[in-house]
Formats: sequence, structure tokens, C-alpha cells
Amino acid sequence: MVPIIVMATLNIASVIILESSLTFLGFGAQPPQSTWGSILNEGRTYILKAPHISTYPGLAIMLTVLSFNLMGDGLRDALDPKMKI
Repeated sequence: MVPIIVMATLNIASVIILESSLTFLGFGAQPPQSTWGSILNEGRTYILKAPHISTYPGLAIMLTVLSFNLMGDGLRDALDPKMKI
């Protein structure tokens, strides 16, 4: 059961990147819905005048993925009996 919990936590990060990438390319959620990928895509046209439009959603994606990866590593370390000395 422990490996399933750890893998699920680590896979959440992959799903976030996949959803953001597909939406950025136009294959994900469509315009009335706002996602980080669509905000990044809309901010491309204003990148020279207002870089914060793309910077903040990119940072949000990065920090969210990093936090899920760190949470998965922490769960693995805490729940794996083979890792304990």
C-alpha cells in the first residue's frame, strides 16, 4: 500500500505538467476555463511589455510540482521500513 501512496503523490506532479503543457499548446481546457497553461499561452504575446503575466503562472507550476515531488520523497522516507536504520 505504501508504494501506491508514494507513486500517486509523485504522479500528481507529472499530471500537472501534462495538463499545463497540453493547455499551453491548445489541446487542453478551452477558454472560459482558466488554467496555468492557458495563462502562459495568453501571456506569450505580452512577454516583452508585461513579463509578470507569464512569470507568475510559471513559478506557480514549478513550486507546485516541486512541492508534490518533495512530499512524495518525504512519504517514501517516512513510510518505507527498509530505509530506516
